[in-house]
Amino acid sequence: MSRKDFGAKPLCYPQPVFIIGSYGEDSTPNAMNAAWGGISEQNEISMCLGDDHKTVKNILQTKAFTVSMADAAHVAACDYVGIVSGNTVKDKLAKAGLTVTKSARVNAPIINELAVCLECRLIAYDPESCILRGEIVNVSVDESALTDGKVDVSKVRPIVFDPFNHAYHVLGEQVGKAWQSGTIYR
Repeated sequence: MSRKDFGAKPLCYPQPVFIIGSYGEDSTPNAMNAAWGGISEQNEISMCLGDDHKTVKNILQTKAFTVSMADAAHVAACDYVGIVSGNTVKDKLAKAGLTVTKSARVNAPIINELAVCLECRLIAYDPESCILRGEIVNVSVDESALTDGKVDVSKVRPIVFDPFNHAYHVLGEQVGKAWQSGTIYR
């Protein structure tokens, strides 16, 4: 077997495409695209976000944020909010064609077009490591993404970031059952 070395780089599959929502000091909703993050405790999410982002500044002020799962139907809008900065483009969510509803649980916007949303309170932010940690206080899912009351990944069509090729891919094909497929080795 032959292998190719890529060096010490942040190359890993899968990398989720998170859309981080926050409100600015003037209550304008803002969002950014982030792929470096994941669940770090039972009710905690952690992400690597530089403090130069408008979204991080907003979160530090409001102590709240949302994390929506980017999806295939809105890939261009989700990419756009990662291309432009909220520091220079005031209403980039509206320019991307995305609308919001204020969360009833935290002071942050839920992006209506994205089916899955984590509503979070800020736990901590370390500007040296750029690690932002949030307490997940609720996960809300648009009913259009449910089948028989359960989240249907084929309806959500979440996307992941491919850092090797700078591309987005849609998730959806089931290849096994968690905590069941491996029982054939017992």
